[in-house]
Amino acid sequence: MLFRRTGQLRKEQDKKLVSQLEKLKHEWENKRSLVERSFDAPREFVTEAKLAEAKYFYLFKEAKERKVSLRGK
Repeated sequence: MLFRRTGQLRKEQDKKLVSQLEKLKHEWENKRSLVERSFDAPREFVTEAKLAEAKYFYLFKEAKERKVSLRGK
């Protein structure tokens, strides 16, 4: 019984991980494009873009470690 619940919890957490990964990727791409388009980007914009990139790649590594596939939504 316990192991069935563990499988369900893993699937739930994998779905949450995928949704967070997609959200952070979109956020990172938006901030990166804003920095690239601006002539003289303030430090805050550059810092926010780098922070969003770090968050995205952290979750990306976690998804890779957990062997989560984005294709099988």
